[in-house]
Amino acid sequence: MAKISISMSDAMEEFVATRVESGEYNNTSEYFRDLVRRDQEKREAEDKLRVMIEKARASGVSEKTFDEIWEAGAAQARKKRRGG
Repeated sequence: MAKISISMSDAMEEFVATRVESGEYNNTSEYFRDLVRRDQEKREAEDKLRVMIEKARASGVSEKTFDEIWEAGAAQARKKRRGG
């Protein structure tokens, strides 16, 4: 496992210590691993959203009305909820 040394302000160190002391994290390393994990998840979600937007833009303008699009989405959601 890699080890990293970081510098931070006293106020930041106190904040991290408070989070650990609250019992939410077992130690400082666990806190920072959680921060990195959350950042990774955020980046992945942003990348997925970018791909979805690019696909939507590439698909062009629909001839359907808003109500038709909404109903198709609602029908698809109902189908997923029923396991279909």
